[in-house]
Amino acid sequence: MLYSRSLPGTVLGALCLAYALGASLGWGSRQLAVFMGDFGLAAAALAAALSCLAYGCTVGGHARPAWLLFGLSSFMVSFGNGTWGWYELVERTPLPQDTLAEYAFLLFAPLAITGVLVLAQRPRSAAGWLCLLLDGWLVAGSLFTLSWSLALGRIAAGEDGSPLRLALNLAYPVLDILLVSLVVGLRFGGRDGNRAAVHTAMIGLAVTVLCDALFTSPDLRSSYHSGELLDAGWFAGSLLLAWAPWSPRWRRPLREHPSVGGLPRRRVATTFSALTPYAAAAVCTAGILYNALGGRALDRVVASAACTVGLALILRQGVMLLDNLSLAQELAHKEAHFRSLVQGSSDVIMIAGANGVLSYVSPAALGVYGRDPEELVGGNLLDLVHPEDVDRVLAEVRRFLARGRLAAHRSPAAAEPSAARVECRISSGAGEWLHVESTVNRYRDGLILNSRDVTERVILQAQLQHNAFHDPLTDLPNRALFAQRLRTALAARGQQGGAGAGVAVLFLDLDGFKAVNDSAGHQVGDELLVQAARRLQGAVRCGDTVARFGGDEFAALVCGPLGRLQVQELAERLRIALSEPYWIGGAELSVAASIGIAFGTPERGPAADPRAATDELMRNADLAMYRAKSEGKGRVVLYTPAMRADLERRTELEERLRVAVREGGFTLLHQPVVDLATGAVTGVEAQARWRSAQGLLLTPAEFLRSAEHGDAATRFTRWLIHEAVTAAARRRGLPPARTRSAPAPVPVSVRLSVQRLCSPGMYEAVVAALRDTGLPAGHLVVEVARMGPDTLADELGRRLAALRRLGVSTALAGYGAGNGSLGALARLPFDSLKLDRTLVQDLGESALGRTLAGHALRLGRDLGLATAAEGVDLPRQVAVLQELGCRQGQGSAFAPPLDETRLRRALARRAYPLPRPLGSLSARRAYLAADTRTGGRGESGGGRVAPHHSPSDLPEHRAVAGPGHGPHGETVIPPA
Repeated sequence: MLYSRSLPGTVLGALCLAYALGASLGWGSRQLAVFMGDFGLAAAALAAALSCLAYGCTVGGHARPAWLLFGLSSFMVSFGNGTWGWYELVERTPLPQDTLAEYAFLLFAPLAITGVLVLAQRPRSAAGWLCLLLDGWLVAGSLFTLSWSLALGRIAAGEDGSPLRLALNLAYPVLDILLVSLVVGLRFGGRDGNRAAVHTAMIGLAVTVLCDALFTSPDLRSSYHSGELLDAGWFAGSLLLAWAPWSPRWRRPLREHPSVGGLPRRRVATTFSALTPYAAAAVCTAGILYNALGGRALDRVVASAACTVGLALILRQGVMLLDNLSLAQELAHKEAHFRSLVQGSSDVIMIAGANGVLSYVSPAALGVYGRDPEELVGGNLLDLVHPEDVDRVLAEVRRFLARGRLAAHRSPAAAEPSAARVECRISSGAGEWLHVESTVNRYRDGLILNSRDVTERVILQAQLQHNAFHDPLTDLPNRALFAQRLRTALAARGQQGGAGAGVAVLFLDLDGFKAVNDSAGHQVGDELLVQAARRLQGAVRCGDTVARFGGDEFAALVCGPLGRLQVQELAERLRIALSEPYWIGGAELSVAASIGIAFGTPERGPAADPRAATDELMRNADLAMYRAKSEGKGRVVLYTPAMRADLERRTELEERLRVAVREGGFTLLHQPVVDLATGAVTGVEAQARWRSAQGLLLTPAEFLRSAEHGDAATRFTRWLIHEAVTAAARRRGLPPARTRSAPAPVPVSVRLSVQRLCSPGMYEAVVAALRDTGLPAGHLVVEVARMGPDTLADELGRRLAALRRLGVSTALAGYGAGNGSLGALARLPFDSLKLDRTLVQDLGESALGRTLAGHALRLGRDLGLATAAEGVDLPRQVAVLQELGCRQGQGSAFAPPLDETRLRRALARRAYPLPRPLGSLSARRAYLAADTRTGGRGESGGGRVAPHHSPSDLPEHRAVAGPGHGPHGETVIPPA
């Protein structure tokens, strides 16, 4: 690229050198010399004309007219030289006077002068125009004085002919003087970005004018002939003007003053332009001395020109003095402005030399650092920096200086690199360490630092970072920091190959904390959490980590040479510490703790991932903690792989249940409920069956166990309610179902667990099913599968009361198995009670079983509940239940679960045969009569029995909203 740019200049120099060499040798022959002196110059001028005209047609902007004028002026020179050559070579006669060639040469200067004026930078003020005119006259007058003394005076004195000839002879040198004056005195900025083209054109014009001036001398002009060495000057001037438009472009980098925000600063006069007037005065003086030393009389023209030059120089000096005063005032104003900015700035501005010694410190140091700026001046900057930050500050400064040197080496014209930003601690006058942020820039041979106090920001950032990794209530590490420390511990253990320190994670949950929150309030609950956190911190070792994950969940990370037994003992200590009474606000509160423990397993090799190991270990500890809660709470459980397998199995079963509900994998069967006195069918119980891939209907025991929790369980329960109610409505004829036998409508029972009945939205699901199908509420019986824990008794009572107000019957199924207090049974609004099959299966052989069943049935009758039994599979069981006064039964002794077709036939049959009773008929009738008197169902079994509870017997907290506002509860869901 550099070679291609320098090639045209090299060729131009070679041509000029060859022409000069030929001219100095006389070109070898007179004919060739005349040809090169005339047509050679004409060709060079024509090349300049074509080049400038072509460039002027392509370029735009203000420079276009100038280059067109330069082309026309060169064309005039080419025409003049061509005409001269025509006379000398073709006509072979001397050039006559008053030919077109003389006028063509005369037009060269005016066209060039006009082009120079177009390119020149115009002054922006009246003073600038005055200086331009004075400088122009100084140059022109001085050159005129010198030229008159050397040649023009003799030319004017020797011309005795016509005035036109005198004017023509004087016009050439005067116009050349004017052109040289403009070239020397004017400034050319090259606003189109091609400064080299303008400067090259000015040099070409100056060379041409210089040759014209030499030709003006009478001695040289009288002896001149074409092809001499003087023609080499004209040839070089024309080639320079031809090459000027296409010279390599270059752009000077913009220099900006820091005070004007990126605007170009005021142009300062260059040395050449400043010395131009004095050089012109020196030329004028030389012309006068030439006349004086040559013994010639002082010409009036010379005296007049010299006087005007002197006056112009005096005026120019006065203008310069006024301009200097203006610049001095402007500089003083800017210095005052910057000084006020520096002194009034809240940032500390310091200037340090290359050795770090401070040469200036702004007054803001007194307010920021608490130090007198005058005392800091002369001291070393590093003496103020904290010893721990000195090396870092030096490294940042050296990196900044090296970056600047590298940028200057790559591009000398490039701007300075961006400032460096350094943060360090600075000693204050009070002896404290302030956090300071400094912006460092180069300043001569040193540095300038703009510093501000950021101590509050650093403290705030540290506080925010602390809050991001700590619990705001207890100030313990949160889950993020706990996981980070666990990853670090596992990674360190992995690097040791599993040897050395062990890693254990303990998850802790406070049992009974929700009750404390609900009864004593959240403020008391927060105080309890704070005390629990302090107990945990006091019970663990110094190197262990205690964290709070949220709510009443805590975690502990134990690292070190501890075995499993020691970790279990530590967990037991934590459980005991958390279970001790809490005294808050003068009241004693108690909670328990369930703790799960998981140990980290050593992982070796590149495949070991501390992040994955961290997540797995925390999940394992969480599983162990929930196992501890499910096993009775208040205990410590160690994680085993069987827990993970059980979780995966439950997850798989829930997914299969979800798919089965969505894709119709379940079907609904109904088992008749028979009156034990008459054998009539008094109701049916809806039971779900899973349809296998082979088309078999299987009892979904595992599905039902997995359906106790989660979203899949809720969907399954809603599907069961909807399908049972829809089938019952269809049997009633809504929509009408015409059958030959027209079975009598009987209630349908749907068995739900306590958790499912208390789950949100279940009451609304029942209401929606009855509304959509049109089934009367009295034909639906909701059976509760055992009573469940006493903690759900209140919510269960509200749900049952709401269903009863809707008209739905309620029953307690599976009585005699599971947990639940008798007090809760007495308070809950049930209509009937159904014995569990575990009490029924031994009725025929066990006297103890018969006694337990009799007491259970007697309790139901005393509470005013209709009695029933499930799992009645043998005739002897039917007979015993009849003796004990049980009103209804269901089981394979009457019919297994039936599909819809067989169920219709069973309902059309109306009654099942009953076995003969074991005891006397009078005893059996006595039981039945007692059951009827205590509010049991009549023998028809078709109507709904009114409960024995009066409104005043039900506690107020069991009152719920009506059907339009179904109750909502909260379900505790173990981890999935």
